[in-house]
Amino acid sequence: MSRHAHPPARGVEAHRRAVTDALRDLRPPVQRVPLRQALGRVLALDVVAPLSLQPFDNAQMDGFAIRAADSRRPAGEDGTVPFVVAAPVPAGHVPQPLAPGQAAPIMTGAPLPPDADAVVPVEEALPSGFPAPGAAVRLPGAQPAGRFVRRAGEDIETGERALRAGQRLTPARIGLAAALGLAELPVRARPRAVVYTTGDEVVAPGAQRGPAQIYDANAAILSAQLAEAGVEVAGAHLVPDDAGAFSERLAADAAHAPDLFVSSGGVSEGAYEVIRQVLASRGEFVHVAMQPGGPQGLAVAHGVPFVCLPGNPVSTLVSFEMFLRPALTAVLGAPAPRPRLTAPLAEAVRPLPGRTQVRRAVWDGTAVALAGGPGSHLLAAAARANALAVLPPGDAELPAGTPVEILLLD
Repeated sequence: MSRHAHPPARGVEAHRRAVTDALRDLRPPVQRVPLRQALGRVLALDVVAPLSLQPFDNAQMDGFAIRAADSRRPAGEDGTVPFVVAAPVPAGHVPQPLAPGQAAPIMTGAPLPPDADAVVPVEEALPSGFPAPGAAVRLPGAQPAGRFVRRAGEDIETGERALRAGQRLTPARIGLAAALGLAELPVRARPRAVVYTTGDEVVAPGAQRGPAQIYDANAAILSAQLAEAGVEVAGAHLVPDDAGAFSERLAADAAHAPDLFVSSGGVSEGAYEVIRQVLASRGEFVHVAMQPGGPQGLAVAHGVPFVCLPGNPVSTLVSFEMFLRPALTAVLGAPAPRPRLTAPLAEAVRPLPGRTQVRRAVWDGTAVALAGGPGSHLLAAAARANALAVLPPGDAELPAGTPVEILLLD
C-alpha cells in the first residue's frame, strides 16, 4: 500500500455507532412543561402515581348496582329476582349506602354504593329502563361479584411507577399523566444546535446570486431536519472558504454553550475544505461505504460534539437520516425512529459493489419506485420522495419484486 492509499471505507452501521458514541454526553437540563406541550418530549424523571387508577370502584356501564349475594335469592320462572329501586347514582356524585335487596340505577363511571359489588346492565332489567326510586325491578339471578365493575387500583396503585425516565411522551402516556391529576411533566430541554453550511459558491436564498454561485439549500434542509427531530436550531451560518473566519465564527457560537454543532460541506480532501482544515486535529474524517454521503467527519470543538456531513444537498439529507437522527434517538430517546419496512422494488435496480446505496423513493403501499437518479445534487427528486430505499452492496442486478428495506419519511 502506498503512503497515499486510503484506509478501507467504514461501514454504514459502524459509522452510525460512531456518531451515537460522539453524542453520548448530551445531557440537556430538566424543565417542566404543561401537558399540551409534552408530546414527543422525553421524560427526564420517573413519575410515581399520586393516586390509584381507578381511584374508587365504579360502574363499567349504565345499569343497576347490587349486592351480588342478593341475586342468589329464589328466582322466578324467568330466572329473575325482584329488587327495590334505590336512589340513582349519577357520575360524579357520592352514592348512598345500599340496603339489602336494593338495586341502585347507576351511570357509567359513577362510584359504586357501599357494599355493592356488581352492576347489571340496564338492558337486562324488567321492565326496561330505570324505574323511579321505590319501584320494583327484576334482574337476572346468580350475578357474579365484580361483574361490570372497575376496581379501585386495577390499572395502577398509588406509589407505583407510572412513567419511566427516558420514555418519549406519546398521547397515551400524556393521557395517563392527566388521569393521575398531573398538569405538567419534567422533560429534557430540547438540545440546542448551531448549523454551518460552507462554500464561496453558495449564497443565502433571497440574496443576489453571482454567475458562478448557487443558493444554499443545506441550511434549510438541516434546520428543518433538526427541528423535526426535536432539536432547537440556535443559529445557522453560511461559512466562506476561509479557515480563519470559520474559527472565529465557531468560537463566538461556542460562547453561547450549544449542545451540538452540525455542518454540511467542507469535509472532503480538496483545497478549500474549511471544516476539515479547522477540525482535523480535533476529530476524525473518514469515508463511509455509502452513496450518497461518503465523506463524513466527527470532532469536538470547544467541548461541544461536532457532526460534519457532506455538502451536496441530497448527501446532507441522507446522512442526517442514516446517522444523526438515529444517534439522537439512541442517546436522547427522541425523535421517534423512522418507520422501517421491507417493500418490493417496482423496477429492476443495479446496486453498487462494496457500497450501500440510499435512493430517494416513492412508496405507494404496494411497491417502492425510485425517484430520480442516484446523483446527490438531484433535490427535486428528493422532494417527490416519501421514503429512502436502502440497497445493500452487490454486483448483480436486483430484479423488480426484490424486497428491500425502506425508511418512511412522511
